[in-house]
Amino acid sequence: MTALTALAADTPSLVQSVDWLAITPVVVPAAVALLVLVADLFLPQARKPVLGWISVAGLAAATAALLPLRAGDRTTFCLTADPGACSYTADHFALVIQFLVLAGALVTALLSVTVVREGRIPAGEYWFLLLSSAAGAALLPASRDLATLIVALEVASLPAFALVGMRRGDRMSSEAALKFFLSSVTATAVSLMGVSLVYAATGTLHLTRVADRLEDVPGQLDTLAMAGVALTLVGFAFKTAAVPFHFWVPDTYVGAPLPVAGYLSVIGKAVGFTGLILVTVIAFPAYSDVWGPALAVLAALTMTLGNTAALRQPADRPQSAVRLLAWSSVGQAGYLLVPIAAAAYSDRDQIGSTVAYALMYAAVNLGAFSVAALVARTKPLQRIADYRGLYAERPAAALSLAFFLLCLAGLPPGIIGLFAKVTVFQSAVDAGLGWLAVVMAVNVVIALYYYLRWTALLFRTPEPGTAAAHAPARTKAPWPLTAAIALTAVTALVLSGAPQLVLRFAAGSLFPL
Repeated sequence: MTALTALAADTPSLVQSVDWLAITPVVVPAAVALLVLVADLFLPQARKPVLGWISVAGLAAATAALLPLRAGDRTTFCLTADPGACSYTADHFALVIQFLVLAGALVTALLSVTVVREGRIPAGEYWFLLLSSAAGAALLPASRDLATLIVALEVASLPAFALVGMRRGDRMSSEAALKFFLSSVTATAVSLMGVSLVYAATGTLHLTRVADRLEDVPGQLDTLAMAGVALTLVGFAFKTAAVPFHFWVPDTYVGAPLPVAGYLSVIGKAVGFTGLILVTVIAFPAYSDVWGPALAVLAALTMTLGNTAALRQPADRPQSAVRLLAWSSVGQAGYLLVPIAAAAYSDRDQIGSTVAYALMYAAVNLGAFSVAALVARTKPLQRIADYRGLYAERPAAALSLAFFLLCLAGLPPGIIGLFAKVTVFQSAVDAGLGWLAVVMAVNVVIALYYYLRWTALLFRTPEPGTAAAHAPARTKAPWPLTAAIALTAVTALVLSGAPQLVLRFAAGSLFPL
């Protein structure tokens, strides 16, 4: 009995106190998701729209829950033997990305209220899946071990497969969901293999411990560790839509409901880039000579293929506007990869450029999808030609879309887009990646062509003989859709008027050295 007492005294306690305030931004959308799922069983069909407003309120509450955490000094789920190794860290980086994810999900929810009510989409399932995905996406930036990272990645991804295929009876939607699912599962399997190899080489899953042990890997395990590092990056590169993991993007965006396509283009991309940043900058700095050149090449290939593919979507032919936005998002992913690659050659300060660009991209790209959702109410085919003369029909929507496109192109008055591109360009130059900066400059010029053609089309007179040429009675836009457009437009305008706000905000997201 005495021996057992002594053993118990020497053994560290396995009972941990959970910092509930730190995990509130993740717990709230998860709890509201369960609430919506249960409420759906009891609400009559006529009352189903209330589920949407519960979801909107839940996402707004989760976003507001970030305010008490703004100091960025909270951790939880730490090892009892090593309090410095934690699975959940609410630092500045995590809070900035969580804000991007939850605010983006909130805009998506506003876009979805009308779509779910008017479309062939089951309300309870849709809102449960959207909230579940948002909870997983909010968990990922705070994750500090490889197991939690993979779990968060899958919690964010699995509901997205179902969201893409939510339109019942739509073959294109089902095909898009199946393609998205199969390719994503393959990428996840490769990542899991990579994580297992990293664990075999280091004996730990916590990112900080992995980094320490990779600094001194025995020679016989070096190849094993290198293979693990490379394979682990595959799943996150898939989420970013980096070449050659981009092939699912165009068909998935076209087949998905428009709010879901916008969600994937912003939140899905944020999840991938966050995972890449965490594993490269925190866990694998010892192998920067492996992932640095690889990401630099991926960045060049991604921006080039995305922009050249979008260039093949002429504005004067019946091509898909959503497909153009899909290829545009692939090109933008290339720009976002540049600072991560640059971090391998200089220091962690380069990561702030990716965060700043991601914040700009989230606001303007969700705004573009919001306007597309408005146009789709009267022109469901979503052809680029359908946007001709939009200014004569809906001036505010046309001006908003023009501003979003100019931000994406990096042209005044879209100052925030220009500043974000200059910041990314400078990160490549400072890291000595002059060739990558040249490739980026060429791609920015290429992208100007299709962005400006689409912008000009908004202000041209409608073609004679079309319905738009006869000035049909304009239908009133639902106020949630109008609110989403206004929210994104005001955000982009404020950031263009004071771009230093987003740059300072992003600078506060850097990891401690």
